[in-house]
Amino acid sequence: MNTMTLLGIDIGKHSFHLHGQDAKGHQVLRKKTSRSQLLSTLAQLPACTAVMESCGGAHWLARQVEALGHEVKLIAPQYVKPFVKGNKNDFIDAEAICEAASRPAMRFCSIKTAEQQTLSALHRVRDFLIGHRTVATNQIHGFLLEFGISLPIGATAQRRCTVCQRCWTIHNIRFHCA
Repeated sequence: MNTMTLLGIDIGKHSFHLHGQDAKGHQVLRKKTSRSQLLSTLAQLPACTAVMESCGGAHWLARQVEALGHEVKLIAPQYVKPFVKGNKNDFIDAEAICEAASRPAMRFCSIKTAEQQTLSALHRVRDFLIGHRTVATNQIHGFLLEFGISLPIGATAQRRCTVCQRCWTIHNIRFHCA
């Protein structure tokens, strides 16, 4: 039997599709597995290079697969797409991942640590909150203009506005801008 050197993993919400190749690029494994069975399935395979698209959950999974002794590489999805043959399905995607990974000039993504992922998530949430604060500020400006009150741009002007302060006091609204 040929030894598997490359394993392409197509990541899904509930199921994973595996495509294993030997050094010559011949298929030696084609398997669908559930989320609960994936790690135990990978633990039974000989150590090889496991490759997957860098998407939601890929960094966590990469850390788990590395702990099992496999070498893990992540590829950006736009580099895999040109290698998809025929109609798209999950097994073909896993095969395309293997094909893309076997290219000598392929660029791989680094695997993020849990700390890096946490910091990235905090930055995204902060950007989201700042965006919504701006939307609320602009909406308040619009409402005040409907009553003939024109304020300078920015949340600071609204905090200093006596009309706004009276409304917030009456309706027990806290307006905080950091």
